[in-house]
Amino acid sequence: MTRPIPFLAPDPVGFPPATEALEDPEGLVAAGGALTLEWLVAAYSSGIFPWYNSDSEPILWWSPAERAVLKPGAMRVPRSLRKRLRNAGFSVSMDTDFEAVIRACAAPRPDAGGTWITPTMQQAYINLHHAGLAHSVETWLDGELVGGLYGVSIGSSFFGESMFSHTSDASKVAFYHLQKQLQAWHFNCIDCQLENPHLMTLGVTMVSREAFLSELNHNNQAQTRLGRWRLDAQ
Repeated sequence: MTRPIPFLAPDPVGFPPATEALEDPEGLVAAGGALTLEWLVAAYSSGIFPWYNSDSEPILWWSPAERAVLKPGAMRVPRSLRKRLRNAGFSVSMDTDFEAVIRACAAPRPDAGGTWITPTMQQAYINLHHAGLAHSVETWLDGELVGGLYGVSIGSSFFGESMFSHTSDASKVAFYHLQKQLQAWHFNCIDCQLENPHLMTLGVTMVSREAFLSELNHNNQAQTRLGRWRLDAQ
């Protein structure tokens, strides 16, 4: 028998345990709640993230049975990407234009019919950025923003949300510099959420929900690096 989906009121802030996520739909923890800073911090600290299709639908909160993760510094860098890092003329920054990055990530893509990064979702993460908890990495070419990514940082975990690329390898360049910087800052985990072929080529591995939550509980004890980030590791 399929269990009903727990529905959360906007107040008080609180989730069912991620370990109680449904098997059908797989990984769904709850619906409802809100996209305030308090709800989002509670979600990420508990191994849960929001993902839904439209602002006309309830917010859906997920914790998949298997999680895609990367240890900072463990990115697989093929020879072709190493050449791009050295010779393509890219420059990379952090937290220089968060709003431009999230807008680019939200833009429709040729291989997808729409975007889950709704206007409400964008504003929620912009608010997190202003609070010093959400961060972007930008890849520039000849002064133009050509790629990047954004995510959320709590303790010694970075929770990647989305990336975009307007020229070949621009998002991979951003990801490379992110994981090198996080390694230098002694972060323990980059959460990539869901498996996809692009990420797996970069050395991302799959772990069980239980293993991820155990690591997360440890990482949450570290002090969160608040404020605007600067890239100082190459």
